[in-house]
Amino acid sequence: MQNQRVLIHPPHLSNEKSLKTLVENRSVYTLNNCELNLFETYESSNRVPLKFNDFVVTSMLRGKKVMHLFDEPGFDYLPGETVVIPSNIEMKIDFPEASKENPTQCLALAIDNTKINETLNFLNERYPKEGNDIYWQLNYQNYFFYNNVDLATTINKLIKECMSTSITKDALADLTLQELLIRIIQTQTVKSIDEGLANQSNNPIFEVTEFIKLNLKENINLKILSDKACMSTTSFYRFFKRELGMSPIEYVLNEKIKHAKKLLKNPGIQINEVCYLSGFEDANYFIRLFKKHEGITPKQYQLLYVN
Repeated sequence: MQNQRVLIHPPHLSNEKSLKTLVENRSVYTLNNCELNLFETYESSNRVPLKFNDFVVTSMLRGKKVMHLFDEPGFDYLPGETVVIPSNIEMKIDFPEASKENPTQCLALAIDNTKINETLNFLNERYPKEGNDIYWQLNYQNYFFYNNVDLATTINKLIKECMSTSITKDALADLTLQELLIRIIQTQTVKSIDEGLANQSNNPIFEVTEFIKLNLKENINLKILSDKACMSTTSFYRFFKRELGMSPIEYVLNEKIKHAKKLLKNPGIQINEVCYLSGFEDANYFIRLFKKHEGITPKQYQLLYVN
């Protein structure tokens, strides 16, 4: 899980004889409310245009692309990353490294607009957000993010349903589409907070996450956080998990690990010192948790930054 990208299980590549083109060869699986497109490219090419009539969730499965969107500079697009694109927006795609030995594979899930509106209305009615004038909505400016475990699991589930031959696949895909939209909104919220773009002062989540970041060395528990948000612990726990897709304590641990990674970029700092400054009391626990998050030990991570 290094760099916090969680990979999606890529479906098998197409049989060579069935390829219609070597650039963005497309396989389509159509359901009632969505369409799964799998694109494969086997030769280097530039500025390949692609546009959908619906909102699209794209995820890289193999290889590397360079994406050009919204007249902004192109960016590398790699496995473990997702890009969401509003309807009727043209993307231009480069395939600098694609070859028969190293093909790219990417999924594009086009979701019917009616289904999106239905889901957002359902969430706003049944699970209204805390604060004034704050609603469940997709953020089209926040279009690029790394997959977390929940998002990757949901996309894996959707691929399976779309490619299934079961008579219940439309019903199951509809439920998974709802889950996917929730996961995307939660992931966008976390990214906005991480990048300091979340300035909705009328939403208690931002005050709480700011408090966590400023007090990592303190013993932060659920009671302290729920008091900060002026909620009962039960209400606060539900609220926090709904907003960010993780529990308050998971968020605290993630922030501590993130802080530790910043400190470890200093080659002279001791691991015990990093452990203490990141708010951990037990060095062994810190090392185990760091390895679980990043796939390598703190010492190995630190060595990546030694000249």
